[in-house]
Amino acid sequence: QVQLVEFGGGLVHAGGSLRLSCAASGSIVSINAMGWYRQAPGKQRELVAAIRSGGATKYLDSVKGRFTTSRDNAKNTVFLQMNSLRPEDTAVYYCAADADAGWGTSEYWGPGTQVTVSS
Repeated sequence: QVQLVEFGGGLVHAGGSLRLSCAASGSIVSINAMGWYRQAPGKQRELVAAIRSGGATKYLDSVKGRFTTSRDNAKNTVFLQMNSLRPEDTAVYYCAADADAGWGTSEYWGPGTQVTVSS
């Protein structure tokens, strides 16, 4: 099994910054993609940013130029640096990983961390 835990959520004023981190632990053989999703009240969960083990990234259009994702493969950790935050970025942010725990690749999720941006 693989466990994911997010850190770094909180309350910030518009224009401010937050840095989220997510650490994967457990019987990990390998991790391919890691990513960040978010879900605001009454809205569907959406992919915010993803990063492959080789470093290739992709972003939601509305966060391009403001958010940056990176990872430390040695520590099975992924980060999301969020700058110039807007009230519409308010959501629960979830970490996800496509990981092999010894019986093939499965998708794993963290419990989520709240990000609130005040206007």
